[in-house]
Amino acid sequence: MSKSPDFDKNDAAATGLSQSTSVPNSMYGRDPYSVPLDEIDVSQADLFYSNTMWGFFDRLRKEEPVHYCASSENGPYWSVTKYKDIMTVEADHVTYSSDKRITVLERKGKLNDTSSFIAMDEPEHGNQRRTVQGVVAPSNLAVLEPIIRERVADILDALPIGETFNWVDKVSIELTTQMLATLFDFPFDQRHKLTYWSDVATTQPGPDGLVETDEEQFAVLFEECLPAFTKLWNERVNAPPSSDLISMLAHGESTRNMQPMEFLGNLMLLIIGGNDTTRNSLSGGVLALNENPDEYQKLRDNLDLIPKMVPEIIRWQTPLTHMARTATKDTELGGKQIKKGDLLVMWYVSGNRDEDEVDQPYSFIIDREKPRHHLSFGFGIHRCMGNRLAEMQIRIAWEEIMKRFSFVEVVGEPVRSHSPFIKGFSELPVKLHAL
Repeated sequence: MSKSPDFDKNDAAATGLSQSTSVPNSMYGRDPYSVPLDEIDVSQADLFYSNTMWGFFDRLRKEEPVHYCASSENGPYWSVTKYKDIMTVEADHVTYSSDKRITVLERKGKLNDTSSFIAMDEPEHGNQRRTVQGVVAPSNLAVLEPIIRERVADILDALPIGETFNWVDKVSIELTTQMLATLFDFPFDQRHKLTYWSDVATTQPGPDGLVETDEEQFAVLFEECLPAFTKLWNERVNAPPSSDLISMLAHGESTRNMQPMEFLGNLMLLIIGGNDTTRNSLSGGVLALNENPDEYQKLRDNLDLIPKMVPEIIRWQTPLTHMARTATKDTELGGKQIKKGDLLVMWYVSGNRDEDEVDQPYSFIIDREKPRHHLSFGFGIHRCMGNRLAEMQIRIAWEEIMKRFSFVEVVGEPVRSHSPFIKGFSELPVKLHAL
């Protein structure tokens, strides 16, 4: 039986977090079993920044798989932590609506006015999703594959051998940003704005975030991101339809009359969706292989394992920790009475470590028998539209990495995202060893 990492109050010493934070009832630095069950709040960003959330989720899965948190920075919510319970919520989009809120993070101020098709129910959700899903159709993926491979090769060939650099910046961000610029037909020389806007949209405003206030967060997105894309929209709507996402939205029957805040919401959805899974799995895979040297050697001995390794990396990393739904009526889940209007948070990061569903969930195993048995892409009508594109990018990246380097060595502590939604990295210092 696999086990979660043992709790150690010094685990996150390198993060720079103080043992006493400004968060009321902070979970940071506390033994998960010392906290009264009804006081546990797993939505605190400090837990994910310090990578010390595992013990709390283990306890909830064992003692109260559907758990009510009455008080948090983002209001009350239910945590759904078991794989099967998460699937139950995902599969029933009538009882559990996406229309009100899709993350535990409470949008405040003007950002609360944005909307996107992932935060819609049927039929609006399906109509808008169908407008853009052609960008990840099998025929288009076949066109994109050689482009991705060429770009991966260029990125890897430009890296220094034997010198320390930040893998997140030089590889993970660079590859995903180039891909985003292609999907949007966004000016290539300005592509890094896409990463910045994605990071601003998903950060939790505060002293540790990219922006300090909700007002600053909204200003970046409304005054920088929206005007840039509105200019592209105006160009595309007056031109013949093409295969980029902005043209699809501008010409789509269900999207061409969007108001600015809905356009901004859909932009954020597409940018974040196209950025975070691939970007953070590319970094997470390097870290996982370093932490599991036997698996790294297994990979060196058999490169045919890469297609199986890719979904295992995505399970292991779980780049989006959760999604949320709102109960449309009184119901029951996991023996708990859920009231109409209650927020339920489906913690994918917990479901992917559920021993009842995943064999040895705390072991990174690159040749799992059923590697796609994970929740990282969600399930049901809201399953990640770009899941095959994400897998393809990561597969190609590792095929090209293994052609060039015997070892991508992690040489320092990773710096993780300060967010309970994005489970990722801002820094991963590495050193490359040539074949």
